[in-house]
Amino acid sequence: MQITVYSASSGQVPQTYIKAAHELGRLIALGGHTLVNGAGRTGLMGACADACLANGGKAVGVIPQFMIDQGWQHTGMTRLEVTPNMHRRKELMAEMSDACIALPGGVGTLEELLEIITWKQLGLYLKPIVVLNTGGYYDPLLQQLQRAVDEQFMRSQHAAIWQVAATPAEALQLAQTTPLWDKSLRKFAAM
Repeated sequence: MQITVYSASSGQVPQTYIKAAHELGRLIALGGHTLVNGAGRTGLMGACADACLANGGKAVGVIPQFMIDQGWQHTGMTRLEVTPNMHRRKELMAEMSDACIALPGGVGTLEELLEIITWKQLGLYLKPIVVLNTGGYYDPLLQQLQRAVDEQFMRSQHAAIWQVAATPAEALQLAQTTPLWDKSLRKFAAM
C-alpha cells in the first residue's frame, strides 16, 4: 500500500506527537508499505519519514517548487515529486494513496483532511481516511463534525467517511481494513 500521511511540519510541538509520527513511520516501513507525505524535513512530517526510511521503508515526498526554493524539503526521501503549486500537491498525494492518515497538525493539515473528507463525500475519493487522534488532539474537530451531522449539515451516513484511531498501530490497521466507500452514496451529498 501507498499510505498518504498528512501532518505538521512544525518542530515546536510536544514530543508525544513526534513519537506517534515516528511510530507510524516505523510501522509503515515494517508493514512493507510506502509512505507518501508532503516532503517536509521537520516536525511530524520529518519524524514520520525519518522513521520509515530508518526501518528500510520507502518514502515519497510531494512538494511544490516554492517550498524547495525555500529549502524546506526532506533531502533523504526515496523520491521527490515536485509540483507547480499546493493544489496539484494535494491532488497528487490523493492520487498516489491507497489510504490517508491524518496526524495532528495546523491549518494546512486540517485543510488537507477536510478536503479529502469532502472528496469522499462527493464520491471523488473512495479509499480509507483515518484520523490519528493522538492525545485527543482532534476531539474538537470530531465534535464539530458530529454537530454537522446532528444539525443536518451532513447526513448520518457521512459520519462513516472517516475512521478514528488512538494509536499508530490502530491507524495503520484501519487504513488496511476499512472497505472502499460506496460511490453511489454520492447522491446523499446534497441534503
